[in-house]
Amino acid sequence: MSYIDNILFVLILAAGFGYFARNIKKLIRNIKLGRDIDRTDNPKERWANMTRIALGQSKMVRRPVAGILHIIVYVGFVVINIELLEIIIDGIFGTHRLFSFMGGFYNVLIGFFEILALGVIVSVAIFYIRRNIIKLWRFAHGDLKGWPKSDGNIILYFETVLMLLFLTMNAADFHLQMAGAEHYIAAGSFPISQFIEPIFRGMSEGTVIIIERAAWWMHITGILIFMNYLYFSKHLHILLAFPNTFYANLKPKGQFDNLESVTNEVKLMMDPNADPFAAPAGDAAEAPAKFGASDVQDLNWVQLMNAYTCTECGRCTSSCPANLTGKKLSPRKIMMDTRDRVEEVGKNIDANNGTFVDDGKSLLNDYITQEELWACTSCNGCVEACPVNIDPLSIIMDMRRYLVMEQSAAPTELNNMMTNVENNGAPWQYSQMDRLNWKDEA
Repeated sequence: MSYIDNILFVLILAAGFGYFARNIKKLIRNIKLGRDIDRTDNPKERWANMTRIALGQSKMVRRPVAGILHIIVYVGFVVINIELLEIIIDGIFGTHRLFSFMGGFYNVLIGFFEILALGVIVSVAIFYIRRNIIKLWRFAHGDLKGWPKSDGNIILYFETVLMLLFLTMNAADFHLQMAGAEHYIAAGSFPISQFIEPIFRGMSEGTVIIIERAAWWMHITGILIFMNYLYFSKHLHILLAFPNTFYANLKPKGQFDNLESVTNEVKLMMDPNADPFAAPAGDAAEAPAKFGASDVQDLNWVQLMNAYTCTECGRCTSSCPANLTGKKLSPRKIMMDTRDRVEEVGKNIDANNGTFVDDGKSLLNDYITQEELWACTSCNGCVEACPVNIDPLSIIMDMRRYLVMEQSAAPTELNNMMTNVENNGAPWQYSQMDRLNWKDEA
C-alpha cells in the first residue's frame, strides 16, 4: 500500500469515526431531554441483568428459532469485527496481516471468523425469508410500514454484503498466497473461502490483487458506513441494549410509582399546622410539576433511551392482548412514535441554535392517540416479552396520568369509578353503609 493509500485510509477512518462521534453526541443530548431519574440502586443486580440479558441474550431464546439465529448473527458480527483492529493497523501503516506473527492461533482465529461469516449469511437469509416471503405476523403488522419496514431489509443487505466481501477478500488473499505473490505471506486458515478461491484460477496476478484490494477497501468502508447508519436505524440497539438493561426498572412489574408532587401535596393537606394559603418559598415557589406526560420532555431519560433501543421486533405487540383483540394499541408503535418525536424535537433544537421553539405539536394526540392509551390493560405483557427490557407501559401510564390529572379526560367509565371511590370508598355506586353487606351473604 502506497503512502497515498495510507493517507486516504486515515482520512476515511477519521471521517467515519468523526461523523459517528457527532451522532452519538446528538443521541446523548436527545436522551437527556428527558427528566432526571435515579437508576443507580442495586448495582450488583443491574450488572447481572446486563450480563444475562444484553450479553447472554437470555430473553431472545424464549423464541428458539429467532433467538438462536440472532445469537449467530450477534456473535458473528461482533467477533468478526475483532479483525477490524488488524485492518485498521494495516491500513494506517501499509502492512498486511500484521497479526500473523501469532502463528497457529492466528490461523485458528481466521478459520473461526470464516465459519461465523457463513453462519451469519445463512441466518440473515432465513431472517429475510421470515420477514419478506413467509411474512410473519409481527413483521407484516400494520404499524411496521414505510421506513421501519425498509430499514429491516437494508440491515439484512448490509450484513450479507459485508460477510461476502470478507470471504471474497480472504479467498483472493489465499489464492495470492499460494501463487507466491509479493507481500502476501502464508498466514490464516480458510475453511470457507477456499471453496471460492477456484474462481480466481486463470486470472492474472494483477487482476486478483485488484479484486483483493477492492474487497478489502469495500469491507472496511462498508463497516464505517454501517457504523454510521446505526444512528438512523433500529440497529442502534447494538450499542444501547447494554445501558438499557443496566438502567431498567428493578421494581416488581405492576408496582405503580407515586408522583412526588402529589405526595407532597397530600402531606401538606394532612398537616394540621400547615397554612394552605401561605405563599410558597424557596424551591416550592417554582411552578408545580406537570402531572404525567404529554410530550417527550415530560418523560424520564430512561424512557427516551428505551425508545432509541427499540429493535422493532414486534414481540411486545404480538404479546399484547389489546392488540390481539383488534384494538388500536401497539406497544411497538408507542416506542417508535416516542423515538420519532424525540428526533423531531432534537432537529427543532438544532435548527434554533440549541433552544427548543414550540412547534405546536406533542407526543400526545399528534403521535399517540387517547384511544391507544386507554386500550392498554396494563398487563405488562409487552414489558415481559421485550428482549432488551424496554418498558412501553411506563410511557402509557405517564400519558394516562396527564389525561386524568391535568385534563380530566378519562373515559366515562373510569370517571364514574373514581367518583364512586371518592364518594363511597369503593368502585361501585352504593352507600358506604352497605359496604360490608357482602359478609352477611358469605
